[in-house]
Amino acid sequence: MIIPKDGDEIEIRSYKHNGSLHRVWEKTVVLHSDNTTLIGGNNRVRVTESDGRTWRTREPAITYFTTEYWFNIISMMRQDGIYYYCNISSPYVVDHEALKYIDYDLDIKVFADGSYKILDEDEFDIHRKKMNYPDVLQQILYKQLRILEQWVKERRGPFDASFVKSWYDYYRKHYQ
Repeated sequence: MIIPKDGDEIEIRSYKHNGSLHRVWEKTVVLHSDNTTLIGGNNRVRVTESDGRTWRTREPAITYFTTEYWFNIISMMRQDGIYYYCNISSPYVVDHEALKYIDYDLDIKVFADGSYKILDEDEFDIHRKKMNYPDVLQQILYKQLRILEQWVKERRGPFDASFVKSWYDYYRKHYQ
């Protein structure tokens, strides 16, 4: 796996279990990268869906990817606080094209007050059957969902507002 340098601009690509392209974020600035973690920043970045539709994100975001867990976290900086969108996904890899991961549908949306909601369990169930997820994979994904829930409850890592604010300040100072 390639380890991007701080300041590199990378594309982010999510795929589905069957290998089909799901979504592409055109540009994220690498704020920190090592063997296990990549932290990025972006603002109003263009996103392309698998059907070709495009849209732009509405606010600055700090992204958190890890090779140690099966999830990634997007922290969105809004007027009334930090919101999070978390994807249950494969650990990421980076090659010469992009940062890549498999999106497994299950998501957690975390609100500024710390409350959260699990999303897309119906979509997960459809894809689980359609793409024939092995039982062992399903067990991993649900275990990772519980770990992610625990992180939210404990305000661990990116769910600690000071973590996100310090990376956002760094991003604004150096890259905006």
